[in-house]
Order: sequence, then structure tokens, then C-alpha cells
Amino acid sequence: MAQKDTNPYPYSDSNKRYMTYDWYLKQRFGGKVAKVPLDIGCTCPNLDGTRGHGGCIYCLNGSSGVVDSARHAPIAEQYSAGIAVAEGKWKPVGYIPYLQSNSNTYGNAGRLLEIYEECVDLPHALMLNIATRADCLTDEILSGIGELGKKIPVMVELGLQTSDDATAERINRCHTFREFTEGYGRLRETGVMIGVHIINGLPGEDRETMLRTAEDVASLRPDMVKIHLLHVLKGTVLCRMYERGEYTPFERDEYVSIVCDQLEILPPEVIIGRVTGDGLSDELVCPIWSRRKTEVANEIDKELYRRGSFQGMRYSGKTKGEGDIA
Repeated sequence: MAQKDTNPYPYSDSNKRYMTYDWYLKQRFGGKVAKVPLDIGCTCPNLDGTRGHGGCIYCLNGSSGVVDSARHAPIAEQYSAGIAVAEGKWKPVGYIPYLQSNSNTYGNAGRLLEIYEECVDLPHALMLNIATRADCLTDEILSGIGELGKKIPVMVELGLQTSDDATAERINRCHTFREFTEGYGRLRETGVMIGVHIINGLPGEDRETMLRTAEDVASLRPDMVKIHLLHVLKGTVLCRMYERGEYTPFERDEYVSIVCDQLEILPPEVIIGRVTGDGLSDELVCPIWSRRKTEVANEIDKELYRRGSFQGMRYSGKTKGEGDIA
């Protein structure tokens, strides 16, 4: 009997025992929807000195996956280039302009809101995704995003990475979990969808810490969670730590096991935007096994099947209030 035939998880039409973003988008829009990464030239408050310098220790400016030839080109040109790539792979029914590089609510609010409006007016745009930090949400930005969400579905993706403040300080994140939950609560009031990013394998974290982050995220009940594997990229502070023997990356089986634990903890109705991450092939130092993304995803599928488990199986149902991190 095939895994698909014995899958107890309701939000799936395959052997996936978690809610993939692809499945969600097909249910909502009636077919394949492709994300088109766009670079609008934003920076971050822990890059420009507002909250810190140098960015997070794993950050390599420009490692976001935007089509290289279109970087910093006008938005319409970037979008056209991204569509050409997508149409070479699939036959999408529409697209999601994805403001991905750095913190895309950080900067002049008037300029940013004009950019958002331009993005939702792009041909065949069905939704808008905006990646940012929870400490980069001004009242003007929140008001504008809320109004935009009345015209088109909007997903604001917040980089948390970890709920452990000691780790956040270690990686030069330059905000606390309390600050994150405060920004999250204000964003939730706008009515737009919210995604949360977490990273497994951060320096100094063990399984317990990573599962606690998943539990903290589960208690917030976001619309989507993206689970990333920490990549060591050339030229980063993390790479220098690795070269000095101060950081040891995950082995694949350990990573797979932790992701499955996290999926069991997260609410069953939450979209899982990804279960690993992308490292640019030219910049990736380790873990080398992460280049085989499909293989990693397949191992996660097999482990959940072996366990007889699925997303939300161990979800506690507990929720946190705004600013409540006890």
C-alpha cells in the first residue's frame, strides 16, 4: 500500500503529512501558483547601524535567490524575468510577487507603500508576500498593509529564527522574542496573513531549544511557518566560526528528526512554507547534503510515515497573548 493511501493528514492530496504551501495555493486559486522573488533595495536595522552592524552572522547580502540578471532592475523587469523562469518549469495560473531580500517594511513608508501598490498591479498577481522583521512595522506601514489586504491577499513573513534570546544575541539578531511578539500582535490586528521563519542548527542550540522555538511559534498560531536549515555561506561570520572549529553543522538524519518533531508540534492548519532552505551553490560551504533538497524532503516524508505521525499530532492547543513569553 502506498504512503498516499495511508495518509491520515487531511490537508494533503499526496504522501505529504503536512500542509505544503503548494497544496494551499492550489486549493485557494485553483492551480499552480509560482512565487517571483523581487529585490526592492531594502536593508536591515542590524546592517545599517540602527540596531546593529554586520547583520546576522549567517547573512550574505544577496543570497536571497533573486534572478541575478534582474537584481536591482525595475520591478516590472524583475517580475518578467521571474515569470520566464517559472513558465519554463510549470504552467502557473498566477504569481505571487515576493519581496524577499532583507527587511521590506524598513525604509521610507511612502515609497514602500507605492512599491506594494505597484506589485499588486503586476499582471496575473494573485497575492503579495512581504518578508521583514517584527521590529520594522511602523503604524503607517501597518495601516497601508491592512488597506492593501482588502484588495488582494497579503502575507507578511516575519523572520524570528529562534525564540531563545541568548541565541538571538549570539547570532546578532538584535531583537528579543518579546519584541517579536509585540510586533506580531500589532501585525495580526491588520487582518493580513502572517508567516514566521525559524532556523534549525543555530550555534549553541540543542534539540530542546529548537523544539521550544517550535512550541512558541505554535502558540502564536501564524498562518504559515517556514523551517530553514542553517547554511554556512562563504564570506560570513558563521563561515569564519566554522573554519575555526567553533561551529558544527547538522548531519542530515538529525535534521530530519528535529523537523519531524517540530511538524508534530505545530498546529495542523498552519501552512508549512518549507522544510529546508536554499544555499546558493557557489557560496555554500556546508552542509553539502542540503543541496539535495528533494532528497531531504523525501526523508522527512519517510520519517513521518515510519512514525505513523503527521503535522499537529502533538499540538498542545495553547496560545500566547501579545508580549506573553512566559
